[in-house]
Amino acid sequence: MRFVPVAFAAALGVAAVSTAVIAQKPDAQIDPRSTMIVEQARAAQRAGNLEQANDLLESALAVDPKNRAAFKALAEIAKAQGLPGKAIRFYREALELEPNDVAALAGQGDALVQKGAVTKARENLAKVKRLCTASCPEEARLAAAIDKGPPQAVLSAQAKVPAPGEEPKSRKPE
Repeated sequence: MRFVPVAFAAALGVAAVSTAVIAQKPDAQIDPRSTMIVEQARAAQRAGNLEQANDLLESALAVDPKNRAAFKALAEIAKAQGLPGKAIRFYREALELEPNDVAALAGQGDALVQKGAVTKARENLAKVKRLCTASCPEEARLAAAIDKGPPQAVLSAQAKVPAPGEEPKSRKPE
């Protein structure tokens, strides 16, 4: 009799976990309407209409929030608009859905380099190398981006940032 509450709690926990796992949809079960909207967005992106592509991708995510392709496409658009921080966030969303997505890891690494976070980008490169058994284009592209380094504007902005506790050099004591 003493073990009945413990056994009941364990059974309830197992039932809750199995229900959550069953509720997750693999990529093959993404709502077809969402997939169709992503294709329309890609066409708009190829045509150079980034705003319309962005709007369509947000609609695709409203239809099916588990559409990883929509998150990756939003990240690509953010990078094209010069918004690496936003791209990193969208790639993170895609990686939460599938942590072993090599394209998302490489894209996030590239955005991290654009932001100036080369150390984090190297961590992504290590993950990509671990996941790619043979050579893959994502690995080569990310390695090239890391070797190239962040844009000059990011480097000069980082050089102007004072160390914690240090006053900026442009300020004069009063």
